[in-house]
Amino acid sequence: MGDLIGSVVDSELYYIPQSEFGRVRRLNSAKATIVSLFADMARLNALYMIARAGSGHIGSSFSSLDILSQLYLAEMAEGDLFFSSKGHDAPGLYAVLIGLGRMAEDKLHVLRRLGGLPGHPDVSIAGMVTNTGSLGMGISKAKGMLMADHLLGRRRRIFVMTGDGELQEGQIWESLLSVPKDIAANLTVVVDHNKFQSDFSVERTSSLGDLAAKFAAFGWHVVRADGHDPQVLAKTFAELCDVTDKPKVFIADTVKGKGVSFMEGTSIDSDVEMFRYHSGAPKADEYRQAIEEIEARLIKLTAEVGSGAIEVRRTEKPVVTPVPAESVRLFPAYTEALLAAAGRHPELIVLDADLSLDMGLLPFRESHPGRFVECGIAEQDMVSRAGGMALAGALPVVHSFSCFLSTRPNEQIFNNATERTRIVYVGGLSGVLPAGPGHSHQSVREISAIGGIPNLVMVEPCCPEEVGPLFDWCLAYDGPSFLRLASIPFVTAARLPAGYRPGLGAGVTLRGGRDAIIVAAGLVAVAQALAAAERLENDGRSIGVVNLPWLNRVDAGWLAGLVADVPALITLDNHFRPGGQGQYVLAALAAANVERMPRCLQIGLEDVPPCGRNDEVLGEIGLDAAGLADRIAHFLGEAPARR
Repeated sequence: MGDLIGSVVDSELYYIPQSEFGRVRRLNSAKATIVSLFADMARLNALYMIARAGSGHIGSSFSSLDILSQLYLAEMAEGDLFFSSKGHDAPGLYAVLIGLGRMAEDKLHVLRRLGGLPGHPDVSIAGMVTNTGSLGMGISKAKGMLMADHLLGRRRRIFVMTGDGELQEGQIWESLLSVPKDIAANLTVVVDHNKFQSDFSVERTSSLGDLAAKFAAFGWHVVRADGHDPQVLAKTFAELCDVTDKPKVFIADTVKGKGVSFMEGTSIDSDVEMFRYHSGAPKADEYRQAIEEIEARLIKLTAEVGSGAIEVRRTEKPVVTPVPAESVRLFPAYTEALLAAAGRHPELIVLDADLSLDMGLLPFRESHPGRFVECGIAEQDMVSRAGGMALAGALPVVHSFSCFLSTRPNEQIFNNATERTRIVYVGGLSGVLPAGPGHSHQSVREISAIGGIPNLVMVEPCCPEEVGPLFDWCLAYDGPSFLRLASIPFVTAARLPAGYRPGLGAGVTLRGGRDAIIVAAGLVAVAQALAAAERLENDGRSIGVVNLPWLNRVDAGWLAGLVADVPALITLDNHFRPGGQGQYVLAALAAANVERMPRCLQIGLEDVPPCGRNDEVLGEIGLDAAGLADRIAHFLGEAPARR
């Protein structure tokens, strides 16, 4: 192992204190060696942060760290700005900024924790220039900043890093078209060209072709060079500094997962194999091997500069609560339903936006390769392709994370709907959980974004057993539909009645109650409603829970019957309260013109949700069982005497 750590053990994690980064920066040695040493120290700390958090993006953090270290240690002057448009490399950027003393050292220990460092950049954090994680926006934002600088008489350079998969987003190419001449000299885009995206290689997913020629055709000065050699980086940035009449782009040839042999994209044998270290956290043996490889280089580099050994501190690995054995997942049920539907519908075609693993599509792709279309990170193109397929008689089923699928191609979804064709949209990662990635990936606005589109019906299952019936309903529906799916494993007491069949606009009672009824949809919200009702029963309150899987359709007659004998109606949204299911429920209640209007309480998100561990965030926003029980008890007033 060497003499920096000693033996790496599975019960420990390792990090380098901030003071050591300062000591290395002060060494009297070649700048290139200092940059390489600093970058590997940052790699070790980024790996520590991800391992401690239990999730994060290793691959793109590691591919970018030599570039970040060169920029911050050797290129950027005071006042210059850097930000990452892709945002996935946040752990690497955090490690660099902590090493520079621009962030407090204790932030190392709170990646993806409530009040700590979010999974993607957020301007609430020191050193973060703009919110990213939603791809394609960075160059446009940099142009806007530089235009404001010009107006205000301020001069600074802005360096923007993009991913190569990110270049599939249409906004990237819009942003290249119009760079005002008076800001061109101060704009440099660095493409972290590591050749892989979420699942597979960029070339396989959606080839970029002659990337240098494409940028040049838009009037940009283009250089292409090694993104890991500090001497090459220094020469490249010096060349770019001399260019003052054009905006500049540096296509940096990098390796995803650089610095740990088995994590590197170059270790993959063929274009067919998936890249496994895009996101997530290393297993114990992987972490141990990665630390050993990084430390070996640190030993070599410190010997070259004549420095003492780098201090590496050890800390106990946090105790991670395992996923409860009784947790359920929706996506295995969705995969099964999709495969069954493919047999019944030979016209069914699956479209994906670089999320085939997360969306449970790999079995379909393997069994029906001719009916699987990988569109890359290009949601607008994907949705319009689906529109064309539907017009030509196919049955397209369109997939992405809900935060992207409901918003980026919003106009295209509306356009398709006006053609009155049958298209099924399937959105994963729906709701406030998982909370670790941060608000760019917490999808809590789909209902408000597309729920008002004429003829479009949105549904969300509360348990695996409801996934198939709802998906089959969508396939049979003569119009567009949106299936909203939670991606996390979750414990739920929801049990559908025998022979359950969904009926448009009507729900099913999962638990009876005399004092109030909670209406909710989805895995998380229904589970928390049931758990809150159980808590309230212990206080002498009888609270019913109704699963209403229809997010933007409510049968007024059914609802009138539901509330006829209860004094209070509570709606619960795993979504922003404004524009959520609750508003559709209350609007239907008003339209029902019931003889006796129940007291009503609408619960949902009121602000941008925080990042953190799932239990932390649910508690913080009051959507966990305890918070809901307290809120409902306060609404209902003094508890009744026990019956």
